Amino acid sequence: MMTLVQRISSLTELGKVLIQNNNTLQTDIFKKACVENPWFTPENIYLSLEAITSHYLNEQSLSDLVLRYHIDNNIQPKKIGLVLAGNIPMVGFHDILCCYLTGHISMIKLSDKDKVLIPYVLNLLIVNYPEAQHYFEYVEKLSGFDAVIATGSNNTALHFEYYFRDFPHIIRYNRNAVAILKGNEDLSTMQLLAQDIFSYFGLGCRNVSKLFLPEGYPLERLMEAFDSYKDIILYNKYKNNYDYNVALYLLNKEAFLQNEFFILRPSTDVASRIATIHYEYYSNVSQLTEKIKTDMDKIQCVVAADPLPGISTVSFGQAQHPEIDTFADSVDTIQFLLSL
Repeated sequence: MMTLVQRISSLTELGKVLIQNNNTLQTDIFKKACVENPWFTPENIYLSLEAITSHYLNEQSLSDLVLRYHIDNNIQPKKIGLVLAGNIPMVGFHDILCCYLTGHISMIKLSDKDKVLIPYVLNLLIVNYPEAQHYFEYVEKLSGFDAVIATGSNNTALHFEYYFRDFPHIIRYNRNAVAILKGNEDLSTMQLLAQDIFSYFGLGCRNVSKLFLPEGYPLERLMEAFDSYKDIILYNKYKNNYDYNVALYLLNKEAFLQNEFFILRPSTDVASRIATIHYEYYSNVSQLTEKIKTDMDKIQCVVAADPLPGISTVSFGQAQHPEIDTFADSVDTIQFLLSL
């Protein structure tokens, strides 16, 4: 097996290779991934790769994480079953990285929606560090594992909770991001918010699906501010969902506003349908803070310009750029793996 220093070096080298490897092979791999999952686009794959290379696969981030958790070479390797999601490109890579960095073996059950990209990236790692192949196994069905990290819809997560109840586990449910507007945001800030909403077609757990607006906020301002993403409607799957949801809201006689590429719908729900942004007005920041706290089991992150008491927030435009020590559902994956 590899030493911790070797594993860090291999991940750092992988980051460099991914940045430099803008060649025909990579383009062909991306095309294949897009064919297998029409929700994937080359632009979104590059967006995911940029986040991974800049925040995960650099020596400083990796070394800081090792120092923070006192990771060393004395860990007894365990087999960790990973049930990966496929809603956005390579969304399961962080779990694999955490297992590898802590010296455990990943038993990877790939999502049917993302069977191309993660093997491609791990193969690039193994080319330069052949001994790394011992840390990754691809499986169709999990067996012989010591612990599990599984991500799925709310329905499948309930199944996971039951099926893996006798093993140490992390089970992740559906979550989304919310954003808080004060009403004085300039156009550049609103365009950053648009990134948080529309990147990956809004399919990521860190995509903003709901806006909290100050009372009296003119909804027309949102329509104008998000105009830079109007070409999103040119993607057939997105447009089909947009058309379906407009028809659904009309049929149900629900209140909503629409322009040519997204829908604004008043709702107390955090999660929204594709091409739909929920909104809710607030008049008191303290009450809003308490409301968000009660809904935190549905919220992945909170986008806001100002800090909120007892709630971690991220800046506008940063929802899809988590740091290496930002863990899904606020469950510390590294600490879980070190406790096994």
